[in-house]
Formats: sequence, C-alpha cells, structure tokens
Amino acid sequence: MNSTVIEMPYGGDMIQATLPTGRLLDTLQVGEAQALENRDHAIREAIENPIGLDQSIFQIVKPGETVAIVVPDSFRTTRIEQVLPILVDGLIAAGLAEEDITFVYATGTHRGPTAEEGRRILGGGIYERFKDQAFTHDPRDEANLAYVGTTSRGTRVHINRLVHEADRIIATGAVVLHYFGGYGGGRKSIVPGVASIATIASNHSMNLHPTEDAIDPAVRIGGLDGNPVAEDMLEATQLTHVDYIVNTVLNRDSEIAAVYAGELEAAHMAATKFAHDLFAVRIDQQADLVIAASPSTQNFVQTHKALFNSYQAVKPDGRIILLAPCPEGLGGDQFTKWLRLGSREAIIAGLRKESEINGQTALSTIQKAPITYIVTQMDEEEVAMLGATRVDSLAASVSRALADLAAAGRTDPTIYLMPSAAYTVPFPKLEGAGQQAAD
Repeated sequence: MNSTVIEMPYGGDMIQATLPTGRLLDTLQVGEAQALENRDHAIREAIENPIGLDQSIFQIVKPGETVAIVVPDSFRTTRIEQVLPILVDGLIAAGLAEEDITFVYATGTHRGPTAEEGRRILGGGIYERFKDQAFTHDPRDEANLAYVGTTSRGTRVHINRLVHEADRIIATGAVVLHYFGGYGGGRKSIVPGVASIATIASNHSMNLHPTEDAIDPAVRIGGLDGNPVAEDMLEATQLTHVDYIVNTVLNRDSEIAAVYAGELEAAHMAATKFAHDLFAVRIDQQADLVIAASPSTQNFVQTHKALFNSYQAVKPDGRIILLAPCPEGLGGDQFTKWLRLGSREAIIAGLRKESEINGQTALSTIQKAPITYIVTQMDEEEVAMLGATRVDSLAASVSRALADLAAAGRTDPTIYLMPSAAYTVPFPKLEGAGQQAAD
C-alpha cells in the first residue's frame, strides 16, 4: 500500500504515525450501539420490569429492612452513577429509610477508591447523601467476613459481612467480556468483588489445567458454560443471597447502551448476549501487526485486558504495538512479586502453591509481552519486567515493528488497528488460534 497516516488515542489525546508499508486489514472496534434514549426513563423501566423475577426490587423490599448495594471500584467505567439515583429514590419511595441503605465498593484484591473516586463511582448527589454509609471491601479483614459455605469444587466462601448480613443485596456493575471469568458483571460483583482473599485465590486457581502446566482451555473469554472459574464463581455467589442485580452495557463512547435488571443469573445472561454482540469481533485471519490502544486504564494490571485482546488478533510470530499510559505503573507490589519470578514455569509453580489473581495476570502477560512494543509512562525497568520493549513514540514503535517483520521476510505485513483494545475482543476463525470460545 501507499503510506497511510493512522491516528490512535493515548491518554486524553490522539497521536499519529505513518505506516510506510503494509496492508491495513481492518479497524477492530466495539460495535455500534446508541446511548439510551430518555435515559432515566429507560433505567427505571429496566429496574421495574425485572428479568427472571415476578416482582421488582421496589416491590421486594419492605420498610425496616437493610439493603447493601454492591458497587464497582475505581478501575472500571460502568456508569452506575447514572443508575443509582433512580434505584435509591425507588427504594426510599418503597418505604426504606436512608440510614438502612449501605454501599460497598467491590474491590476484590484492588485498592479502595479515594474520596474523589468514590464521588465519581456513586455520583455527586448520592455520594453527598451516603458517603458515611459507603464502605470499601477489604478481602483480608477477617473480622468483617462471613463464612457462607463451600462450593462443590472445594472453594470455601467468605463474603463481606456488611453485604451478607443485609436483608437485601443488590449487585451492580457493567458487563464486558473477561479473559478468564467469561464476562464481567453479575456474579463477579460478589466473587471476587466482595469475597475473601482465600476465596478469590481458590476460585482463580481453577485457571490452571488440573494436571498439566498450562492454562485450562475450558477457562476462556466470552464463555461461561463449562468454564470452571465462572461456574465456581456462580456457585459461590449463590451461597449468599443476591436479591437483585442491575447491570449496564456501555457503548464505545462509554454511554449506557442497555440496562438489565432482575435475578442474578437470568438478568446477567441476557446482558452477556447483548455484550457479546457488541464487543466480540469475528476475524477471518490474524495479522502480522496489531496496533492497539488502552488510553484510559490506570495501570498495567488493568491494561492487560488490551494486551490479551490484541494477542487474539496477531499471528504467534507477529508484533503488537500497545499504547497505554499507565500513570499508576504496573499495578501494585503483588503483581510485581509474580513478575519477578521471571518465567512461565516459575509462575505456574507459584500458582500451584498459592493461586492469586496477580499471578494469573503475570502468567498471561509474560506469554504475550515479548512480541510487544509499549508506548507508556511506565519506566524502562517496569516494562522490562513485563518482558516487553518500551518505545518513546508511536512512530518509533511502528518503525521497529516493521523492521522486525521485514527481517523475517514480511515486507508487506497485514495490520489491524484496535483503538479500544481493552473492550474489543477478536475471535479468530482459524482452528486453534488464540482462546476462541464464543458462546
């Protein structure tokens, strides 16, 4: 092809580079979906007409009952802040007192939100009304964890006591495809969202093949049935009493495209079907080069989703260029600890002894990062720990990637662009390519 100028997002800006050669196959992007018309009315309609239940939450709750509303942490965009005023006002209209409503941030193993982040998660009005009734889940605080039972796969389930002991639990979140849980939202708001560190570790240990030193192929993105991690999550969540979920699905502009409310599994399954149509992209072939952006993820642990998705679209000996500012760096000491083990074999051995989500992410990363050039605010040492190569600009990374491919005899490489790589999930049609498990 003739030289082509490409433009990709980086942080809050757009940056450009020239592709002097190559064949641009496609721009892989989240599907088109309009934002909700008359948003507040649509949200209220969804909540009042639940999926899988005969009564809405406004009919289920009784005056004098306590309600725990589980909300996302600061590492996800969900637009739940647009849902909460309608949900809360409806609960109060049903006879609940404000003091009987508690919010719990579903942090899993992440850090808790700052006050500013809490305001963004809940929305300004709800935050001001309920900031003293909003609590961060601590998966290591045994005094505030309640044992609720053991799953058939042996996971001992401890759930945040404020959540479990409330008369009613409402779980909120957004549904996207998840690289080993199948999908976000639904059950994931509770396990791992408000589960103990040991419960999370036991559940995530099912990521590994039971007898081989490899990821279990049944553990897959966009797949729930037969996925041991996802099935154990659901069983663990069902040991407590989630009375209602309210899940959003966002479009490519982070606007609410759909809202699903009702019974834990039924409403979530309906949301996953819409999310899959929106976020999953079938591709006829994998490319020599994938240029991907994750412009707003705060650290590499969250950016890993973009790397995972990009890897689905690239040939095994191809190259990835990943644009990811990561202003908070790698994402914490736990992730760094696993990266320092240095090899796939060492990480798998460590995970056999003590399964932990950061270890799973590290294992996936070191498989994919060696073919990756990263444009980022992370320093050389941090990027080297990932196994990737840090480059100062998109233009420089394009030059280096094309030179690598030319040295391998690919002077007219095929190329995909992925401007929303953290959310766009390619599924190759090639047999055995990537983790292709679309339900």
